[in-house]
Amino acid sequence: MNAIHIISTAPFFAKKSGAFSVEDFDLYCTVLSALNWRRHNGDIALYTDKAGAEYYERIGLTDIWNEVRVCIPDDLEGVDPQMFWAGGKLFALREASAPCVMIDTDFIVWKKLALGEELVAAHREELYPDIYPPLPYFRLNDHILPPFDESVLPLNTAFLYLPDDDLREFYVSQAIAFMKSARSCEDRLCYMVFAEQRMAAMCAEYTSTPVRTLLDKDHLFFPQDSFTHLWGAKQAMRDDPAQRAEFCRKSADRIRKDFPEYSYTIDIIQKIGQNTNGN
Repeated sequence: MNAIHIISTAPFFAKKSGAFSVEDFDLYCTVLSALNWRRHNGDIALYTDKAGAEYYERIGLTDIWNEVRVCIPDDLEGVDPQMFWAGGKLFALREASAPCVMIDTDFIVWKKLALGEELVAAHREELYPDIYPPLPYFRLNDHILPPFDESVLPLNTAFLYLPDDDLREFYVSQAIAFMKSARSCEDRLCYMVFAEQRMAAMCAEYTSTPVRTLLDKDHLFFPQDSFTHLWGAKQAMRDDPAQRAEFCRKSADRIRKDFPEYSYTIDIIQKIGQNTNGN
């Protein structure tokens, strides 16, 4: 099964933070995510923009993917990259062909998956009103949403398998139209998770596509060995150098053990970590 990692640099440059870069722990997870997918499930490509492709080429990590494809618009076609910080994922999916898997670079699948005619996502999300408000909350200029079922629980798309192109095209077209039509505001959460997570669930329900999840939303923090999602651990590692160092050490050990031919990636990431952390 073909999969894609997605990197859009537009949100980074919108903050005017200087040169684009990725933290060491995130790079370790990216390497393990790509290599484990290739080992267990099939090819994986990086879909990115010009700056993203140049970055991974410059640091020497492009070989972890089967292909690097520059297909995300640098300007996200006018979509506000701060308001829609994950908007690049929808533009990347526009260029994909189903059946396909979209997997975040901080999500690792450690086993072979059985994928068929169901939409498969990481897990459901609760409909907390401060994160997923009622549809009238959203201010749109000219896009009219279909009569979606508001009761459907959103889908976390750290992992998203789309079984056919009809669903992929409907989801992508609705999400991009929503982002382009949204009136500019300071809401950096509700609008984005609607376009990405809630829209995915609503589109599946609207098209009568069955849905399955990899993880139970009520047991996300229980020990399990099939999937790893850094998620909130990223900030914890930024705040705790010891935790960060331990994660990087374990990741390097895993690469040496499972993928010795890619041990060169460890030296690359360690140098980046030293420059970032001032060690």
